[in-house]
Amino acid sequence: MPADKSDVPDAPVRPADQDDPALRPDWWQLQQAAAILAAGGIVAHATEAVWGLACDPWQEDAVMALLAVKDRPWEKGLILIAASPDWLAGPLAELPERKRQQVLDSWPGANTWLLPNPGFPPWITGRYSKVAVRVPGHAQARALCRAAGGFLVSTSANRAGRPPARTDLVLRLHLGADIDYVLAGRTGGGRAPSRIRDAETGVELRAGG
Repeated sequence: MPADKSDVPDAPVRPADQDDPALRPDWWQLQQAAAILAAGGIVAHATEAVWGLACDPWQEDAVMALLAVKDRPWEKGLILIAASPDWLAGPLAELPERKRQQVLDSWPGANTWLLPNPGFPPWITGRYSKVAVRVPGHAQARALCRAAGGFLVSTSANRAGRPPARTDLVLRLHLGADIDYVLAGRTGGGRAPSRIRDAETGVELRAGG
C-alpha cells in the first residue's frame, strides 16, 4: 500500500504517552514545530538518548537540506519515526507472526527496525530496499509526529564524524545556524542512539544504549 500521509490513521493515545510531563511541550510549541516541518523546515527535538533533527520525509528538498547539514550521503538512508505501530500495519503484516510480535513488543522504545518498504522514496531508503522506522520511547517525539500528521525523518543532531548532541546547548552551539526551530525539551536519559535490527533476518546493524 502507498505510505503517504492519507494512509496514516488517527492514532489513539496510549498509556505510554502519559510519561514525564517535562518531555511534553505545550500545544503552541508543537503547532509551531509542525508548521515549520510542513513548510519544509528542519526541527531539532529531543529523543530517548540524544537530540535529533526532523523533517518531512515526503519533501525531497527538506530531506536534502537536512542531509547537507549533517554532511551525510543520501545513499546511507534515514530513520523514520511514527507515533503509533498502527501507522505501520501494512509492512508489519508482511512479517511472520513471531517476528511481528517481537517488533511490537519493542515499541514504544529505542528500537529501530528495518521493515518492508510500503512506498517511501529513495531519498529516505537510500541504497536499501527496506525502510528503517521506530515508534520512539519518548512522549515528545511521538507528539511531534501526531502534530505533523505523519511520519518524520529523525536523525541524530550532529555532523558526520562528530558525536550526537546530548544537550540543547551543544545543539545550538554546533548546528543552531543551520536549523529552523528547536522544540524545547530534554532527552530521555538513554546512553546511546537506538538499536537497529532487520525485522526479517534479525541481524543487528547497530547496538543501542
